[in-house]
Amino acid sequence: MSDFDDLARRAFAAAHSLSGSARRLLDRRVRLGVTGLSRAGKTVFTTALIHDLMHAARLPGFDAALDGQVHRARLVPQPDVTVPRFPFEEHLHLLCRERKWPRSTDRISEIRLEMEIASPSSWFAPAYLNLDIVDYPGEWLLDLMLLGQDFRVWSHDVLDSARLPARAALAAPWLAALATVDNAAPADEAEAARLCEAFKDYLRGLRSGAEAVATTPPGRFLMPGDLAGSPALTFLPLDIGADEAIVEGSFAALMRDRFDAYKEHVVKPFFLDHFRKIDRQIVLVDVLAALDGGAPALVELEKALDNVLLAFRIGKNSLLSRLFAPRADKVLFAAAKADHLHHESHDRLNAVLRLLVSRAIRRNEAAGAAVGTLALASVRATREQTVKADGVKTVSGVLEAGEVFADKTFDGETETMIFPGEIPKNPEDVFRGRILPGGLRFPRFRPPAFDAALPLDALALPHIRLDSAVKFLLGDHFA
Repeated sequence: MSDFDDLARRAFAAAHSLSGSARRLLDRRVRLGVTGLSRAGKTVFTTALIHDLMHAARLPGFDAALDGQVHRARLVPQPDVTVPRFPFEEHLHLLCRERKWPRSTDRISEIRLEMEIASPSSWFAPAYLNLDIVDYPGEWLLDLMLLGQDFRVWSHDVLDSARLPARAALAAPWLAALATVDNAAPADEAEAARLCEAFKDYLRGLRSGAEAVATTPPGRFLMPGDLAGSPALTFLPLDIGADEAIVEGSFAALMRDRFDAYKEHVVKPFFLDHFRKIDRQIVLVDVLAALDGGAPALVELEKALDNVLLAFRIGKNSLLSRLFAPRADKVLFAAAKADHLHHESHDRLNAVLRLLVSRAIRRNEAAGAAVGTLALASVRATREQTVKADGVKTVSGVLEAGEVFADKTFDGETETMIFPGEIPKNPEDVFRGRILPGGLRFPRFRPPAFDAALPLDALALPHIRLDSAVKFLLGDHFA
């Protein structure tokens, strides 16, 4: 090899190395938050999202995948080693091999997907998009609203909602216990623990009842994680007057101080360490459960979703804001479990969701954010059928073992055809009692069956509009 050839080779290698270093300095990173209110399918969404991005051809509505812009996507070590890794492999195995839905999200977790993408400005080196997916409970998100409240205001709000007619039966035992409290009595840990457990029973009742899609903070009370037994989770609202003094050393002072400690040591660290760094967000919503719960459940869900958007740092990101004060510049609300309905009802489901967030959308779009809605199923568990005799649109699937439907208990193996009912054409009608009790049917289906002979990475997870969600949340990074 001549000296000239050797020099040229070295120059090319140096340019390639320099180009690669420069590219990596300029590589883009998107921090995507995945959350939702109770039983909305956060874990399933995150699992399906990762699996399908690693096999992007399975997302036909995601233009970048069809255009060949995504060369490769692979899991790499996450940057924050202090946060639990999202157990993607465990959840995928559970879905595809055991036909079981993954457990609900009860803590924060994170995972990084490195996507090698085509770029005209890549020169010699490929460009990369690092997608950091942060999965966290929606109940923690609603806790952010506490940062703007003091103990007296929070107590007043919680008690007002507990005294609503729709909550009277659930709240009665707790309110009866609360009526025995002397706010000015000396602080008593045993009394605090007893009353706090009654308050938690009330919160559990809300979560398991018709309003399961909404929540009343504190969110960590029902999913304490490593805070179980902590004094920071042993407080409750008190019936305290606007002009009533809180005496130091009293029971009321103890509850106030615990409330402040919860905000300082639980809510604020979540905001500073995780939430404020999110620049894209999807919020999964179980609209079907609210529809089944009737107008009161829908009203509660509307309030919860309004609070969700208030919690976000909404607006367009500039270079400075990305460096010092990042904001969520895209938020997608997704009505989950669309596969429980025939596709002709999907637009109606999305219209109900759009109505639920319409006021919040107007407020936040004015601040420069892109806010979208759609109906999706991260993993489709049903297929559609039409009854020939009368043209009724139905869905079929395997109901989970022990599921009771039409007075029959199912074994988890038998496929069943159901007519889920019809959502009104006018979304306003859902707030007017136009859906009769029992008029909608949304039993719980098992995940679909997959070919056991195929390896997991060869399996295609059926979905509804997961590709549309990806396009909304990430499409501009491939433009």
